[in-house]
Amino acid sequence: MELDDVLRAVGPRLKALRQKRDTTLAQVSKSTGISVSTLSRLESGGRKPTLELLLLLARAYHVQLDELIDAPVTGDPRVHMTPIDRHGMTYIPLSRRPGGMQAYKQIYPPRWPGYEPEQQVHEGYEWLYVLSGRLRLLLGQHDVTLAAGEVAEFDTRTPHAFVNPDEEPSEVLALFGPQGERMHVRARPTAK
Repeated sequence: MELDDVLRAVGPRLKALRQKRDTTLAQVSKSTGISVSTLSRLESGGRKPTLELLLLLARAYHVQLDELIDAPVTGDPRVHMTPIDRHGMTYIPLSRRPGGMQAYKQIYPPRWPGYEPEQQVHEGYEWLYVLSGRLRLLLGQHDVTLAAGEVAEFDTRTPHAFVNPDEEPSEVLALFGPQGERMHVRARPTAK
């Protein structure tokens, strides 16, 4: 495929990705800092994408840059985990499914965050499994400390916050579902 063909295909791919997420140009502009007019011209093919713009959009859409330019598949099925450090925590992405269920390994440093956090709310649904250490979950009026091997799940529209109460890191497997998408857990096979 010629370079011009690759670049022409980026616009429709960006538009489809934005529409799949039911996001407006204004919302993408706010999260990326790219003007609405530039985004519109990128989607319509009126502007050629630059690496800088594509990197911002890949980050905003939570996709690999390869996906935006339709790079050929390498045959490697592994998810290449690039840790993300945010607010003193480490998030390691374990999935690549944009817009759907997302899996992360989260590492909470000792005594994180070091103060009593304010509970937050947002759209979605969360499932947590404590791999090691302990995690204190403030969920509405509840204050629960989960130990290794324990699980919690909740609607993220319920006010919530997390604390590592111990002197050692806590490692947590977390699954996030958008707008109420829930995990489906089956204890045993259904009878046939």
